[in-house]
Amino acid sequence: MKLSEIRNILREEDIQLTRSLGQNFLHDQHQLRKIITLAKLDHNDRILEVGPGLGPLTDLLLQSAGHVTAIEKDRRLVELLERHFMNRDNFTLQHADALRLVRKFGHDWSEHKLVANLPYSIASPLIIDLAWADDRPRTMVVTLQLEVVRRLMAEHGSKHYGVLTLLTGLHYRVGEWFEIPRGSFFPEPNVDSGCIELLRRDNSLLTPTQRGAYKRIIKRGFSERRKKLMKLLKHDWPAEVVESAFNMLGLNEQVRGEKVSLEQFVELTQHLTQSESNE
Repeated sequence: MKLSEIRNILREEDIQLTRSLGQNFLHDQHQLRKIITLAKLDHNDRILEVGPGLGPLTDLLLQSAGHVTAIEKDRRLVELLERHFMNRDNFTLQHADALRLVRKFGHDWSEHKLVANLPYSIASPLIIDLAWADDRPRTMVVTLQLEVVRRLMAEHGSKHYGVLTLLTGLHYRVGEWFEIPRGSFFPEPNVDSGCIELLRRDNSLLTPTQRGAYKRIIKRGFSERRKKLMKLLKHDWPAEVVESAFNMLGLNEQVRGEKVSLEQFVELTQHLTQSESNE
């Protein structure tokens, strides 16, 4: 679907795009094909697409994968998608708020790949919610603001490293990625974008009980970035337990959260949860 087609459809249907829904449609065919290539699709793949818009990516997904489930919040676009894809037997469309749907029980995405130009307004919370679901997707290939892409693949010590990096990184490792210029979208956003591949880890780094503590540690550790991690963690664990864990891991008591690697946070979680189980 070319830019001229998008303009014509919106004009003919008298649709004014809604900024609050993060509606920036990717129309550049070269970039769309790069997303499909990055997703490494075959005809056995089941795809989850969030925010299909007018369906330019959907069309390519239907050609390359076995089945596509698309979730669209905007009723006006749902009606257009229904008309355009009504004859495709490998397509399911849900008119729903994707965040609310993902947070409900009864949807198993474990055999799906998320491939989507995500609405910027929900991108980060949606990625975290899916990453932390028991039935998390096998792969996520998502188009996001470039700043969010950098946060997902940030190394400890960098300015982009933080809660999103660590909550997603516990369950996914970063694969390939590429930048997408803002001129590839309509309407053109004020920021550049990127498409990133997130690959589900084969083995869990923590037990279910430990994962809850890990999330608490990460959120506490970055609640006040200027404060030392040890001091922040003492809000939730006894001082002697925190100090003992830091000593065992060789962590400096002056260290801040952004200087601690994912692997160190995992070990810290294991030590703190072990101390709780011994009480």
